[in-house]
Amino acid sequence: MSSTPSPQIMKPVSKPQDQLQNGQTIQKIPNRRTLKDKAKKAPAKSASAFRTISEVAGDLKVEQHVLRFWESKFSQIKPLKRGGGRRYYRPEDIELLKNIHHLLYQEGYTIKGVQKLLQSTRGNLAARVGESIAAQEPEVSPVAAAVAKNKGELQAMLNELKSLRELIG
Repeated sequence: MSSTPSPQIMKPVSKPQDQLQNGQTIQKIPNRRTLKDKAKKAPAKSASAFRTISEVAGDLKVEQHVLRFWESKFSQIKPLKRGGGRRYYRPEDIELLKNIHHLLYQEGYTIKGVQKLLQSTRGNLAARVGESIAAQEPEVSPVAAAVAKNKGELQAMLNELKSLRELIG
C-alpha cells in the first residue's frame, strides 16, 4: 500500500511593506531611491547653472510631479526641454519656483491666489515674497532704530545732563 503525499499548503510570498499609523500598508519597491536619498547626493553647481527636475524637486522638497503640475498651472514657468523631453530649469525659473513654493506652503495661498498674484505683479513675485518675509519680522520704530544706533553717544549725553542737574539743583 503506497501512501499518497498529502498536499502541502503554500504560504503566499510576502512583499516588503510598511505599516502606517492608520492601518494602511505601503509596498516598498526594491532599489528605488527616495526623495531623501536624492537630496543627499546633490552635486555642488554654480548659481547660474541649469538644473534638472530632480535637482529642483530635491531643493524644494517636493516630488517631480508637483513641479510638472505647477508648469501646467503657471505659464511663467518655462523650463528648457531637451532630447526625450528632459527638463532643464534656468536660475530665473528656480527663483520663481521657490517663490511659488513659499506662497503655497508657508503663506497658505491657493493655486488661484498665486496665479492672480503673478498676474498683478507681472510675474515678479520676488518683491511680494520679500515683503511678506519682512512683514513677519517685528517692526522697529525710527526712534528705536536711532537709539540703538547711537546708544553709546546718547548714554554719554544723559550722564552729562545728570551731572548738570546735580550742579544746578
